[in-house]
Amino acid sequence: RRYPTVEIRAESFNGSTHVPVPSDSSFLKALLFELRLIDDHIFVEHRDTCTRVNHSSVYSVRTEGGDLWPVLAFQKSGLIYACLPLVEETLEPRPPLLTVTGLSQGLALLLGIVDYLSPSRKNEAEMSAKIGQLRNLLIQACPLGTPLNTNIRSLNCSFDDIQEMPTDENQPAWRSNTYKGKPQVNVCITEKVKCMQYDKRDVVDVWQVYGAVNCKCDIEGSAPNVTLSLNLPTNAPPLQDIVVHHCVTSVDPAMLMSTSAEPLDDSVYNGPYKFPFIPPSDSFNLCYYTSQVPVPPILGCYQLTEEGSQLKITVHLKLHESIKNSFEYCEARIPFFNRGPIAQLEYKLSYGQLDLSREKSLLVWIIGQKFPKSLEVSLAGTVSFGAAGKEHPTDYVCTGSTAYVKLYFRIPDFTLTGCYVDQHSVQLFVPGKPKITASRELISSSYYIWNSKAPAPMVYKTL
Repeated sequence: RRYPTVEIRAESFNGSTHVPVPSDSSFLKALLFELRLIDDHIFVEHRDTCTRVNHSSVYSVRTEGGDLWPVLAFQKSGLIYACLPLVEETLEPRPPLLTVTGLSQGLALLLGIVDYLSPSRKNEAEMSAKIGQLRNLLIQACPLGTPLNTNIRSLNCSFDDIQEMPTDENQPAWRSNTYKGKPQVNVCITEKVKCMQYDKRDVVDVWQVYGAVNCKCDIEGSAPNVTLSLNLPTNAPPLQDIVVHHCVTSVDPAMLMSTSAEPLDDSVYNGPYKFPFIPPSDSFNLCYYTSQVPVPPILGCYQLTEEGSQLKITVHLKLHESIKNSFEYCEARIPFFNRGPIAQLEYKLSYGQLDLSREKSLLVWIIGQKFPKSLEVSLAGTVSFGAAGKEHPTDYVCTGSTAYVKLYFRIPDFTLTGCYVDQHSVQLFVPGKPKITASRELISSSYYIWNSKAPAPMVYKTL
């Protein structure tokens, strides 16, 4: 979908440096080329040079009229989601990404489309029908180029069902309907932790935690005011890279200036983080954040060595003492790439249960809902393999002894940053006593422990 009014505004901002948006077919071809989905066998210096490292989903797409920037694009379940946000300032020199407000709006809109389409990804007919309805939905969600409602699923797919605009002039566009009943607010903080551990002296382990605060506010009124506060324990690392939903009416500017790209100093804003907002009718993410936590929740060591036709493996995991020892689930998966099915397995476990996958190429170590009192568990064993077949997993990175253990876990009622919502601090300016429900959770995401006896892909915080 194109917005001529937005393109005219872009031209007025950029003047002589303006790059016009090419035709749909030309743009698609240029985007596929930039994403290396076509002509990936050809080395193109501006695209493939080692000095260019993408840290985000923002690209500069080369067209006949010049370089089109910032193009926000990512792949999900076989589809490409892309948009070109308006930059309300000159593009020469290029402004920092954090100052381009259109990027967060565009990302929210694309994620809303992902949320709308993803349940149908395995049903081709249903997917085609939904894509056919997208144009009508976008007219409601983003009528003139500015997203008004990024929750695409909450919109009506037919113009016949669209309700008249509310007569109350104070009702914001993102409140699509009104609620009748007892006021209640549900808040859930979900933190995900990424980790790469190498167990090597000359390689730095890296980890990152990022969180989202999801809200569902069932409140009467056309424009109810809600104030929610996020709190941190004493001496906890501050929240950084905070991005807020467009329904937030005001925030302390210092809260938004804290970025993980710069070293922490004593002047960093460390809360409490107050968010006054007029909530949408449906569930939404009030804000996103990151934090530089001092330690990962589980420290691990993985050693894999080849002895003749066998592999000898040892895995050692330790839960940090500051982490709540109460899991909904916790398991370590040990895949074996570029090999045949596991023909023989001998092992010794200090804790938990070890299962072999149906394809016989993956060991699943189920640790369960608690670590033992020592907070340490270990696995040692030998594995031998049969003849390799096409059905067994392959990986171009994990060749020879380069291998990993991947952890999966969820800890309810816990966050790695210590971030929490004080139910008594939630303010609703509505009649009646509201019901406030607050929860939190920590979930693993891309949590890898690489074999310390072999080289592994390196990830450094600074290049």
